[in-house]
Amino acid sequence: MERTGAGVRLENIRKTFGALDVIHGIDLEIKGGEFIVFVGPSGCGKSTLLRMIAGLEDVSDGEITIGDRDVTYLDPSERGIAMVFQSYALYPHMTVRENLGFGLKMAGTPADEVARRVEAAAAILKIDHLQERRPGQLSGGQRQRVAIGRAIVREPDVFLFDEPLSNLDAELRVSMRVEIAKLHRTLGNTMIYVTHDQTEAMTLASRIVILRDGRIEQIGTPREVYEDPDNVFVAGFIGSPRINLLEGTWLADGKVKVGNATITTLHAGAARNAGDKVVLGVRAENIAVAETQSETLKAVIDFTEYLGSTHYLYCALEDGQALVVEEQSSRDFANGQTIHLALSTDKLFVFNGDGTRIR
Repeated sequence: MERTGAGVRLENIRKTFGALDVIHGIDLEIKGGEFIVFVGPSGCGKSTLLRMIAGLEDVSDGEITIGDRDVTYLDPSERGIAMVFQSYALYPHMTVRENLGFGLKMAGTPADEVARRVEAAAAILKIDHLQERRPGQLSGGQRQRVAIGRAIVREPDVFLFDEPLSNLDAELRVSMRVEIAKLHRTLGNTMIYVTHDQTEAMTLASRIVILRDGRIEQIGTPREVYEDPDNVFVAGFIGSPRINLLEGTWLADGKVKVGNATITTLHAGAARNAGDKVVLGVRAENIAVAETQSETLKAVIDFTEYLGSTHYLYCALEDGQALVVEEQSSRDFANGQTIHLALSTDKLFVFNGDGTRIR
């Protein structure tokens, strides 16, 4: 059943509902076999964009190509796609076997071909032993496997996933992420996956498309968007715990004043005016509890979170700004303790007041 996925191209895709513009001229090239994740906050347009690729929403303007075919105005059944929704949408009176094969049967696929595809999908998803059960006899994870199997039997060029794990508990979401990643390696199809969960995006994607207000903010591999964000929004949305964003003032030679401390950055050549307001971005793992006070931030620990090999220290600076520190030493820390924090100079991001990155 291994297949090579088709590429997907979006050119100047727009979507309007009356006078309201929700998708603003999106251009995107997806290579065959990629695992692309659309991620962003609620209302950013990620599900609308996926539904336009599927043909479930009309395109107001632009062109969608799958493989070498313009599918912009084709019926969903003609696009070579299969979609997995947040809701399982299984027929409760049918067995797993019947649910898996129902769409093929309705399309007039010969019975022996239906049986072959159903058995192959069940084997891939390890639900062979469940085929005579009905949905009411299955766990949430098993039902989601059946829903994915129903997509697999169609042997599509492109799989579309619309927040498929939202109805599962935390432990099941982790195990299903692993199963979906394995499925992509096994099948090789192009997969486009929508989620609001940046952890899902980081663990599954070949590339992440970060959306806000119907526009693409950044496209890149998980490492690229984490280590080299283009703006404050991307830096703040990707990563757990959330990146520390500290308000500061630009000084001469690339130094930034945060509260009563002066922090050296690697942006000495940036064309800035002394006194400009900037935002300093630093991730929790790039802050260390310092032994000396030179170029450090003085902070008070509000709360400590002990996770075995890691401490998370939730702190307040002298000017009241909050930040989180990831500490992996064996030291113990107490709430209310005063500490000094050193920032990794080469890991600092500096942003303009409008949120754009200073490079």
